Amino acid sequence: MARVKPLAELIEGCIGPAFAAQGFASTDILAAWPEIVGERLARYCRPSKLEWPKRRRKDSETPDSGTLVVRVEGVFAIELQHLAPVVIQRINAHYGWACVSRIVLQQDRVGRGGTQARRTRVDPARAMEVQKAVAGIADDGLRAALDRLGTAAVATRPDR
Repeated sequence: MARVKPLAELIEGCIGPAFAAQGFASTDILAAWPEIVGERLARYCRPSKLEWPKRRRKDSETPDSGTLVVRVEGVFAIELQHLAPVVIQRINAHYGWACVSRIVLQQDRVGRGGTQARRTRVDPARAMEVQKAVAGIADDGLRAALDRLGTAAVATRPDR
């Protein structure tokens, strides 16, 4: 009879190759990210990929350190930039060797786990105006893009 496997054993096999393509040896860094940088900063930044050097130094026995690319929301980029030496030290302490020597910041939106964006309302009459305005455009892709843009422009947020 087969034993029941914990989800942690199964998930590594499923998403491990995707993480390996981004330079991560395992999914551990994403799971440990809040412990490494702290809960507050972890809400606004996520590791994106780990870039390893193209060539290994011949005179070195130890592996070369990599560059960690971190997506960070614009407001917290300066804070993470100032904390970069501490974050590098914590990552290396977590893994037990100097695997990261540098952090590169990419300003981007970082999804918030567990929070949902507020829904917007679109008045049907205004949506019809947008559809009529873009109906004469021959290119399907352009028409669809302008329809989405126009609908977003006329949408209203619900009252709190």
